[in-house]
Amino acid sequence: DALRERLAGGVEGLLCMLTDPVGADLIAAAPDLRAVSTYAVGTDNIDLAAAAERGIPVGHTPDVLTETSADLALALMLAVMRRIPAGDAEVRAGEWLTWEPARLLGHDLHRATVGIVGLGRIGQAVKRRVEGFGARVVHSGRTDGMPVEQLLEEADVVTLHCPLTDATRGLIDEAALRRMGPDAYLVNTARGPVVDTDALRRALEEGWIAGAALDVTDPEPLPADHPLLSAPNLVVAPHLGSASHETRAEMADIAVDNLLAGLAGTPLPHRAN
Repeated sequence: DALRERLAGGVEGLLCMLTDPVGADLIAAAPDLRAVSTYAVGTDNIDLAAAAERGIPVGHTPDVLTETSADLALALMLAVMRRIPAGDAEVRAGEWLTWEPARLLGHDLHRATVGIVGLGRIGQAVKRRVEGFGARVVHSGRTDGMPVEQLLEEADVVTLHCPLTDATRGLIDEAALRRMGPDAYLVNTARGPVVDTDALRRALEEGWIAGAALDVTDPEPLPADHPLLSAPNLVVAPHLGSASHETRAEMADIAVDNLLAGLAGTPLPHRAN
């Protein structure tokens, strides 16, 4: 409603975030809109076709956040596999009284098979990182790699780096989670709706998988009283994939450059539609 009110009269450019829904109705309600630029790489919040019908270019910020997002995926992977948040919580609660051989045992990344779903820019950057740890890597992509079902059965860690499309929405559902073993981990730094939230909650509560680490959720933001947050062996970050000083500054520059180019009627440096 706020966006519609602001766009109603005379506004020619929109600089939005990934949490702003820019659908066909909103575009139709902005008669003077000539350019849209999103401060993100993903564009699933924008109706690209509706913008194209109006001749409105849509800019986004690819490439610049690839390495930073891959860093976070690796951090989440290590955090959930080695139970770092649980250990931190025990220390802060005064429960770290002595060293015990079987206390807070996790699993090794260097011994693991890591399954990457979506071997695009970020997926390839994650591949380089986990191979540096000595992990074995398998992948599933749109045109190459193994079937997702086989990957789920082989991988000790499944890390998601696919875009949100009709084909990937709900990709990790109950059937997919049951294919993973009780010692397997799920990492999602792609988009929340790629994972069935309720199925993931049950998978963690009933021990279908060992744990999960999420930078994205469905819904997002995740309410503090959401049932998923009571599930065991879960790490959740508030969508920090690109959250470094350096990367966010570069994203801002690109987003503004895209918008200024669109308003000037020149080609956008990074156009999505």
